[in-house]
Amino acid sequence: MHYRAIFISDVHLGTQGCQAESLLDFLRENDCEHMYLIGDIVDGWQLRRKWYWPQAHNDVIQKLLRMARKGCHVVYVPGNHDEFARHFVQHHFGGVEVLKETTHTTANGKVLWLIHGDFFDAVVKYAKWLAYVGDYLYELILKLNRYYNILRAKLGLPYWSLSAFLKHKVKQAVGFINEFEVAVAKEAKRRGYQGVVCGHIHHAEIRDIDGILYCNDGDWVESRTALVEHMDGQLEIIYWDQLVEHVKALSPVVT
Repeated sequence: MHYRAIFISDVHLGTQGCQAESLLDFLRENDCEHMYLIGDIVDGWQLRRKWYWPQAHNDVIQKLLRMARKGCHVVYVPGNHDEFARHFVQHHFGGVEVLKETTHTTANGKVLWLIHGDFFDAVVKYAKWLAYVGDYLYELILKLNRYYNILRAKLGLPYWSLSAFLKHKVKQAVGFINEFEVAVAKEAKRRGYQGVVCGHIHHAEIRDIDGILYCNDGDWVESRTALVEHMDGQLEIIYWDQLVEHVKALSPVVT
């Protein structure tokens, strides 16, 4: 599928939870004129603790660089997990432009503010040590979830996300997500934008907040989602796993 723009974030290359193979499949099946990498593409926090870099993670980087070489406008807005890249803002690497933040104008004229979103997270901003603890606990949940889903796969059951379940069931987590979304939309409105695209909280969403189009492209650790702009300017969240399963269900069974 050809899109006007694709927005992805929170890939977390360098971690065992990264779904690099699924992202590669998505990038091979879809192309675009503008590719926005909105933070936490590489997980510097995890790599400092333990080096983990399989071939599929390298393949993702190579694929993005090939897209840039072939004429796709690729912009990289670093997040908190790849904050090391913020030292290279305003530089180009292999055709990829590194920016602290940027804007994108849709085909139907909406000016969107593009940021990772960690500056609106009080834990990251004011208690970074607590963010590191939370990151460690998140990795532990993902590890437990991997073992659980191996068993589910053997039973023929689909992938199930423990962390997503906890986010939706724990009232404090739901409250944090809503407060984050409202704060980001409020700042976008103050700056005069019609909408905002961000990542950071691993929760894909498109909704109107006080007249501002709030978009979060999700992540490629569990939800495997991307935000795309169609050629007419319409925005949509692609749930890659669901799309793949739908295609499989429509495919004829060969006997």
